[in-house]
Amino acid sequence: MREEHDVPLASLTTMHVGGPAGRLVVAESIDEIVDTVREVDDADEPLLVLGGGSNLVVSDDGFAGTVVRLANDGVAVESSDLCGGVMVRVGAGVVWDEFVVRAVAEGWSGVEALSGIPGSTGATPVQNVGAYGQEVAQTIASVRVWDRSAQEVRTFASADCGFTYRHSIFKASSRYVVLDVLFQLTPSTLSQPIRYADLARQLGVQPGERVPLEDARAGVLAQRGQRGMVLDGDDHDTWSCGSFFTNPILSARRFEELERRAAARLGADGLDGSVPPRFADPDGNVKTSAAWLIDHAGFGKGYGLPGPAALSTKHTLAITNRGGARAADIAALAREIQAGVVDAFGVTLVNEPVFVGLVL
Repeated sequence: MREEHDVPLASLTTMHVGGPAGRLVVAESIDEIVDTVREVDDADEPLLVLGGGSNLVVSDDGFAGTVVRLANDGVAVESSDLCGGVMVRVGAGVVWDEFVVRAVAEGWSGVEALSGIPGSTGATPVQNVGAYGQEVAQTIASVRVWDRSAQEVRTFASADCGFTYRHSIFKASSRYVVLDVLFQLTPSTLSQPIRYADLARQLGVQPGERVPLEDARAGVLAQRGQRGMVLDGDDHDTWSCGSFFTNPILSARRFEELERRAAARLGADGLDGSVPPRFADPDGNVKTSAAWLIDHAGFGKGYGLPGPAALSTKHTLAITNRGGARAADIAALAREIQAGVVDAFGVTLVNEPVFVGLVL
């Protein structure tokens, strides 16, 4: 276990903003994670759990308490058979994309569409990370956590994790600290069915078809690269938290109101993408596109340039640090976009990254 003081959190987040941590503890085992969290809780001090820093916007004042950085590694196969699949336990501190690389190499199908997503494995169940037609909820068998209230290690079966779109019980409360995740993957050299239309077109297949795992990963990385969603220290379009806002899920009535407002603002003929996208929701609601709302509310790619905070030049859903931005700049741009979408369409966008010491 390593301990440092006054470490700038900007250096530990993909947005590259955030003031210093009062104390930073790098915990390299489950015992170290538990011991540190217990110590902080017993002292009734503030605690921030940090993985890869890819979904975090920390205030310019930093964090006055203890930041525990999860660094427990390890990928272990617990069982493998044709009926039950491959059960793989992954430490919370394992870099997510390194695990995906391992899965593709080993012929473990189920997470290939989640290639290139930055951050740690422990963060994936918190956000129910998803992309290109896959979510981690589809492959998570269980999540082992430290329960700060009960002061014990607990295991949650997938059905008990409260997984919904970009949400879980772990995101709803700071009570649980993820220690490791057990994945149930399919032994196969082929991907799961390709569900994302743009990815299917790139791969030259029809939606629902399967492709070799390596091809699926390469296709996803290409898609993400086109959108500035693969980390590159030299590309400020990737100095971000990825998608900054979640796609709104609206009732049928509210979506009809959105359509009316869009028609009044943009025209009703559907030309030039003037009709808001709609996707079926399992609960009978309608999911629409946050990127579409942002763009058609007047915030195009690169909006905010040459300021230190601006939308990505490749994707309207990513707020980026162009170099020298402060957390206050990121938050101010997010508020401007949020207010503009409300004014244009009556829809309130919800931020996907976690804010520390800031509110929208």
